[in-house]
Amino acid sequence: MGLSKKDLISIHDLTVGEVATILDVTRKLKRKQKSGEPHQYLNGKMLAMIFSKASTRTRTSFEVGFWQLGGHPIYLSDESSQIGRGEPVRDTARVLSRYVDGIMIRTFSHESVIELAKYADVPVINGLTDLLHPCQALADIFTIKEKLEVLKGRKLAYIGDGNNMAHSLMFGCAKSGMNMVCASPKGYLPNAEIIDLAQKDAAETGCTIQLEEDPFKAVAGADVIYTDTWASMGQEEEHEKRLKALSRYQVNGELLAAARPHAIVMHCLPAYRGEEITDEVMESPQSVVFDEAENRLHAQKAIMALLMSDEVL
Repeated sequence: MGLSKKDLISIHDLTVGEVATILDVTRKLKRKQKSGEPHQYLNGKMLAMIFSKASTRTRTSFEVGFWQLGGHPIYLSDESSQIGRGEPVRDTARVLSRYVDGIMIRTFSHESVIELAKYADVPVINGLTDLLHPCQALADIFTIKEKLEVLKGRKLAYIGDGNNMAHSLMFGCAKSGMNMVCASPKGYLPNAEIIDLAQKDAAETGCTIQLEEDPFKAVAGADVIYTDTWASMGQEEEHEKRLKALSRYQVNGELLAAARPHAIVMHCLPAYRGEEITDEVMESPQSVVFDEAENRLHAQKAIMALLMSDEVL
């Protein structure tokens, strides 16, 4: 499946085969990195990394990953560039395209990423928007495959705020044949348009994407329990309100016991222990949270190599 020179804005835009290719190349690159085998598929390439949101995992994993692939990453923040001073996105896209071989952006507005991709002549990677978080979801799907071996027919229960993470997991599960149930309270449901698109994707692979208000019903028979912070960046003022609304949706020992006996627990981090997840579950043998965090590195390397390399991987 050829991904060369394409953008990665949403998993919905990928074919089932392209998702499978990303997972396969992730596995290959992880093996190479662990064995110390050179894999500099992007030797001499340049990546512009635009950050309008604070970051630990996204910046580190992209920067380290691009360097391991032989390229040179350039960090651009709102404070250190014209982007945060009102330069139009279309101008930034056309200028950066003259300098670099790819652009990764982590920002608030999803429309900004779409506009960036429209005007850029190089691949654009969505590192996170308020609507979607595709690189994280692809790393998550890879982690599930690594731990459970088979994806098709597995069940993922997402518990909590129907946010950008829930949206991208819907697409990721649909494209890989996994069933997903999202348990969220009224007022915190996923975007209706995303649900509709994901359900159409799921129909093609024979799985289901469903909503369920009761978290215990959602985790029944689940192979994977997934949660995320209840107040994302930009929602700090709503923290107390969200704590109250989502208190029934904590991933704790009682909820974990209602899933399959060997269900794995996932969280994209940062985690607020005692809120969306308990310390007990976070540190339990069923937690794969830190393996999942590591796999951001490997999955994003696969994405960058597939989009930006001239070689067949």
